Amino acid sequence: MGPALINDASAPGSRPHLTQETGDALQLGAGARQAMDSTRRQKEPAVCPTDDEAKFPRAETQKQNKRSLDYLWRSGVAGGFAGCEAKTIVAPLDRVKILFQAHNPQFVKYTGSWFGVAAAIKDIYRQDGTMGLYRGHSATLLRIFPYAGIKFLAYEQIRAIIIHSKDHETPFRRLISGSLAGVTSVFFTYPLEVIRVRLAFETKKDSRSSLTRICRQIYREHRHSPVGPPEIRSASVAAAPGAAMEAALPRNGLVNFYRGFSATLLGMVPYAGMSFLTHDTAGDLLRHPKVAKWTTLPKPDNVPAGKAAPLRSWAELAAGGVAGLVSQTASYPLEVIRRRMQVGGAVGDRRRLRISETAAIIMRERGLRGFFVGLTIGYVKVIPMTATAFYTYERAKMWLGI
Repeated sequence: MGPALINDASAPGSRPHLTQETGDALQLGAGARQAMDSTRRQKEPAVCPTDDEAKFPRAETQKQNKRSLDYLWRSGVAGGFAGCEAKTIVAPLDRVKILFQAHNPQFVKYTGSWFGVAAAIKDIYRQDGTMGLYRGHSATLLRIFPYAGIKFLAYEQIRAIIIHSKDHETPFRRLISGSLAGVTSVFFTYPLEVIRVRLAFETKKDSRSSLTRICRQIYREHRHSPVGPPEIRSASVAAAPGAAMEAALPRNGLVNFYRGFSATLLGMVPYAGMSFLTHDTAGDLLRHPKVAKWTTLPKPDNVPAGKAAPLRSWAELAAGGVAGLVSQTASYPLEVIRRRMQVGGAVGDRRRLRISETAAIIMRERGLRGFFVGLTIGYVKVIPMTATAFYTYERAKMWLGI
């Protein structure tokens, strides 16, 4: 029987007869090869990640709920930390800029040149030391953590509502989302901003006020009322936008902590809106397939579904710096008006001025150039500050898994 099988198998044109044991061995060999191939695919990175993802979906492709409490606190903490780090880096420049914008008598001589900025910093350091450069910074940190946290958190939430999907993502929707986020954050934190500016504005060592005294002084300041016959007072109230509403406000009290708030709201629309719009647009350009291999990093394992690849450090800093440059230019005149209104009770007759009155004073004193006083130092400050803020926020989101 055995030789016959051998002869039949060896005969020309005949098929070999496989025993049951031989078939089982071949099946086991194929299974082993498949297991080895699967192990090799897991160990070796794919040339194009999407090739393997098409066959073996990533574990992190579950879409994240941005309205959950977990996402809210994580995005808020990331934003607050980013704001504090950014403000700490530029605190000395911020103090000099406030002194220039508010037309401090002791520092007027330094405005208008790069050498003036360096001379002002040197003067502050000589008079008060390193702490003088950070005067008011504690109030800054108390304000900036909730301000930046609310701003970034609000942007994520408002953006998710206005921009439902990629099909709805337009520059205008990005602009509106950023503007509303800025307005939301500044509404809740503006009193701390007024206190910070007032602390930074003081320069006389022998007459500095404590935080309590500053708050008491702001609370007791009175709003200027037009003088003259009733028809003149009525005309002056109707002359300026929003003047009728301001005329109905209390003459002193808590409303003083919102000195310059109307100008802030007007300035926040272009500032926050252009900041987020420019950053997101620059990020899209830097993630373009033609340059992505030089500008992006591999996606982390815990990246949420639909989230773009993170930018490299230099690319993220560049996107943030350009965003700061554009937003600062768009909103600077209103920022100058706001600073003058905030310190209005610390100089002159301590009366509270409206936007139109403050703008008229600036125009009379220095002309159109007065609305751009300190813009040079503003650029020097805002580029590293905005770049640091966006960079830290994006990296903190990665660390926190959102």
